[in-house]
Amino acid sequence: MIRGTEAKDRVRNEMRTVAAAARRAARGPGRERDLVVQSLKAAAAALLAWTVADEWLGDPMALMAPWVAVVLVQATVYSSLRQAAQQFAAICVGTLLASAAQVLTGNSLAALALSVPVLMLLANWPRFGDQGIYATTTALFTLASDTVTTSAISHRLAQAALGAVIGVAVNALVLPPVHLRDVRENLAALAQETGDVLTDIAEDLRQGDWDASTTAHWSRASARLSRRLDDLRAARGWSQESLRLTRDWLKAFHRVPLDVPAADEDERWSRITGHAAALVRALAVSVNGGRTAGPPDGAALHSYARLLALLGEACHCEGRRLLEPGGPRDGSDAYYGTDRRAEATMRELHEALQTSLRDHAGLGAPRTAVLGTLLLQAENIWAETERPSPAPRP
Repeated sequence: MIRGTEAKDRVRNEMRTVAAAARRAARGPGRERDLVVQSLKAAAAALLAWTVADEWLGDPMALMAPWVAVVLVQATVYSSLRQAAQQFAAICVGTLLASAAQVLTGNSLAALALSVPVLMLLANWPRFGDQGIYATTTALFTLASDTVTTSAISHRLAQAALGAVIGVAVNALVLPPVHLRDVRENLAALAQETGDVLTDIAEDLRQGDWDASTTAHWSRASARLSRRLDDLRAARGWSQESLRLTRDWLKAFHRVPLDVPAADEDERWSRITGHAAALVRALAVSVNGGRTAGPPDGAALHSYARLLALLGEACHCEGRRLLEPGGPRDGSDAYYGTDRRAEATMRELHEALQTSLRDHAGLGAPRTAVLGTLLLQAENIWAETERPSPAPRP
């Protein structure tokens, strides 16, 4: 009964996820709509390849064209071209080796036993990328058809080439995929989540009821920032690849705004998240019963919590700004009027914490080291969030 309830809950949750994705795709541009567009393009490429191969050319190997075309509508135009070359080479190898084995043995089973092990080894050759498996599947199709002739081989290879041309052409000419939006969204999410971590820590410190379980929660949140940073770097790689061979085309037709945030922003937020992780570790050490270092006194922690709250809000502001590329730019009053007042408050808190650091020096080196580490990491975050961000790359 419990398992049945869990299964129903999972199905219900999955349906909610699908429905939410469908609503996001219908609402406006985003990752979900991009997936819909790419799926429809792949289907269109397969239909077009089948129509050309079967209806117009009347080729007996028409299946090869849509089979190749549908898998070559890839995430970027460059990857489509690269994988087209790899897949066509794999298909050629599979077709020729299977045909040679059939001629040599005169038996489909023997040809299969002779060619497939070799092709499976070749599938792992780095030159084929992730397309090497098509050498083996093509060999299976070749041997299953019982038509191993020069004409059949030429038809099969010609249809593979036709499918590759159609798949790449559809991907390049019909709404070519661009992943610049992913960089901006991941960068904004990283800024927002960093602000959330700092704000949560500040709130717990202000309440004063934090312990080892609380610091463990902060550590998990900090680890999520590292995973978000990995997502950002992956998105950056996709964005750079999506502009290879297509930048001029996209710019000429205004396909997408090309104001992707500069790559320096990735490194800046990598440093900020690293400083946040370091201050979490310092707080975790201070509540570890087996360590001599203890947390700073209540007044210092209260000041530190206020400073972290302001730094968290600065990160939130950065995240909102990144999601509004058409809004006010760096230096405008709309963004920096409040920030200047917050900066004055942060300077006052910083001075108070420096005074506390001198006072803690009389309480022993371990407690002084903890407060000094916390203050240093907050200063590092402040320095990174204070400077203006680079202008978007044209």
